[in-house]
Amino acid sequence: MTSTDSATLFEHPDRNLAMELVRATEAAAIRAVPFIGRGDKNAADGAAVDAMRKFLGTVNFDGVIVIGEGEKDHAPMLFNGEHVGNGRGPACDIAVDPIDGTSLTATGRQNAISVIAVSDRGTMLDASSVFYMDKIVTAAAGRGVVSLDQSIGDNLRELAKALGKPVGELSVAVLDRPRHEGLIDAIRTAGAGTRLLLDGDVAGGINAARYESRIDMCVGIGGSPEGITTACALKALDGFMQGRLAPGSDSERSNALAAGLDVDKLLELDDMVSGDNTFFVATGVTDGGLVDGVRRKGPMIRTESIVLRSRSGTVRRVVAEHLASKWL
Repeated sequence: MTSTDSATLFEHPDRNLAMELVRATEAAAIRAVPFIGRGDKNAADGAAVDAMRKFLGTVNFDGVIVIGEGEKDHAPMLFNGEHVGNGRGPACDIAVDPIDGTSLTATGRQNAISVIAVSDRGTMLDASSVFYMDKIVTAAAGRGVVSLDQSIGDNLRELAKALGKPVGELSVAVLDRPRHEGLIDAIRTAGAGTRLLLDGDVAGGINAARYESRIDMCVGIGGSPEGITTACALKALDGFMQGRLAPGSDSERSNALAAGLDVDKLLELDDMVSGDNTFFVATGVTDGGLVDGVRRKGPMIRTESIVLRSRSGTVRRVVAEHLASKWL
């Protein structure tokens, strides 16, 4: 940012949309609480979707869901292409995940969060025709150093040099899936340690880009919607991210080509979300390394959220106390 940009930002501060959106993620997280550990992920997701949709309707913006609960025929609310907000204010693309980690919620495990990401209209890649994406995420130190076109061993050695520490001190977040057995072995063979994620690679990617996190890299194949959502957060964290779509079948590859997507292209951060005006909000459903989960404390319900904005480069922690009687 130039001195002129900095002066303009200080003298003419504009509205932070994320501070309104956080009410929607808080509502979704609170409504999901009765279903934590109950074994019914669909019920948890349904409650969160309903709450998020109601609160989004009050926000002053014209949002179009690019990444949502699926196509209209299968998702009654928050479906791809749905307009949300009150129609007034900025025109935006929006990605929603009322619960990133429905299985985590249903089993009572850590790291379930409620998420919304927003960018200017027409800037968010619609990768909905391909379910999976190969991803690599680090802090800014990885820029120009690591790449999906390199082996994981080379990436770890180069990142260790950039960070000024031995490979043995690196910690790598990976989704714990059978498809990653070879990747996990290669990480450990190179000398680094792994943090295996049961679910929720959005939080894993964000933690890899945060300077105070113990995770140095997040890598592997996860959901492409989660990849685009993570990219919005990385814009605010000045992190590094690359992705490549990973179609799982010939029909999915054909659908991607029909949608104008190049499945072989190495996607940089700007390919996933162009422009520098993104917002990302996440509220904890269950406790995790990114945010604490919802807690009942006497007559109050406590929530913790993280609020990121790329234009100002700010990271906020929002701890709120809600009178429980208002939510019964």
